[in-house]
Amino acid sequence: MKNDLAYHSPSAWERYADARKQVQTLVGRYLDFISRCKTERETIAYVQERLAAAGFGEDFNGERVLRPLRGKALFAARRGTLPLKDGLALIAAHADSPRLDFKQHPLVEQPGVVQAKTHYYGGIRKYQWLARPLALHGVIIHENGERVEVSIGEKPGEPVFCIADLLPHLAQKQGGQKLSEAFEAEKLNIILGHAPDGSRPRGRGKAEKEDGLKDALLKLLHKKYGITEEDLITAELEAVPAGAARFVGLDKALLGGYGQDDRICVFAALEALLTADAEASRPLAVIFWDKEEIGSDGATGAASRFFQYCVEDLAAAWAPGTSASHVLLNSRALSADVQAALDPDFQEVHEKQNAALIGHGPCFSKFTGSRGKYGASEADAEFFAELRGILNARKIPWQAAELGKVDLGGGGTVALFLAAYGMRVIDLGPALLSMHSPFELASAADLYATVEAYRAFFEA
Repeated sequence: MKNDLAYHSPSAWERYADARKQVQTLVGRYLDFISRCKTERETIAYVQERLAAAGFGEDFNGERVLRPLRGKALFAARRGTLPLKDGLALIAAHADSPRLDFKQHPLVEQPGVVQAKTHYYGGIRKYQWLARPLALHGVIIHENGERVEVSIGEKPGEPVFCIADLLPHLAQKQGGQKLSEAFEAEKLNIILGHAPDGSRPRGRGKAEKEDGLKDALLKLLHKKYGITEEDLITAELEAVPAGAARFVGLDKALLGGYGQDDRICVFAALEALLTADAEASRPLAVIFWDKEEIGSDGATGAASRFFQYCVEDLAAAWAPGTSASHVLLNSRALSADVQAALDPDFQEVHEKQNAALIGHGPCFSKFTGSRGKYGASEADAEFFAELRGILNARKIPWQAAELGKVDLGGGGTVALFLAAYGMRVIDLGPALLSMHSPFELASAADLYATVEAYRAFFEA
């Protein structure tokens, strides 16, 4: 006989068994989003376009406002029925994901190929980026300010790029090395071209060492994009996995794709903001930051003053005389970030009783940080219980977990930057398999439940 006093982790699939059509509709929009938006710039552009179509504008005197920052971060807010001094209902997520960035001087000619040297961004497992199709995304700015948008490797018929891997016949020494030593960051060099410059003689003088491959590539780049090698120094070019996000499994219940950490939360927060009841009590807000994967520093990261400046301007426009510090102190926030799901093949790195299960709804992370909770933001019991009640009232499945065993796991989110203002904040987001890999896995039911949870938070 089931003990009703005990806690049982609910299944999102069981909860939404009668809502499969709505789940499929949402998943269709999400797969399009995650396939199109592979950089922070592309993500913010998508968000801004949808907000503008819903009546959000940059005049803070309006009822629905937005403010982008350098194409990499964005704040948006809607008026509520309660005064601004009572605080915002805020959802914060990040638009960046681990990737490979071109170095300032990327082009190098090697025997038979010309390559681009890279500097990895965020926490990656380097071997996962070898011998797989890569696409190039980014922006090149000419000296005169002219802008060139780059996206190569996504459309049918377009070339892709790759990092060659060592064949097993010659990898005996590598096979005996530690993983951290076997794959060197300086060897994450992307193959860009192979054909030499036909106008250049080979096998004479300098051509004995160089076959004109770099010259040929530069001519191709100049012909197609009008760029020179100097333009590459100031460019922002990112190598990301090529191809669209896909269903995974015969039942199409899992969603596979790059960058779901943390763009699945960006998408869910945006959906919730656009569909929340207009009679929501508090003013509603979202902020999508850059640079979370490298510590949230920089002008567009959570450690910057961008969010504070937006709240100050919002207070001046919506509630003259109201202190922005009071708005911040009284605000309640969800740090919308993903959690690591219990890995079926590596269960030993998790403490199963406190591990997230994929398909069991969004996961609360009461605290972040690592080991003795260092670098943590920890939610108070009152706020956590209130949120639990909001979700339970709507029968929205949820769970609570931490990232790995105490002395093995841990990680950070943007929560501590919001907590610095004194506001109440907790992490809430879906669990992923293969997090930080080029092909992360999410549950379609978790995506739907996360949107429902974020909407419930906004409407509480």
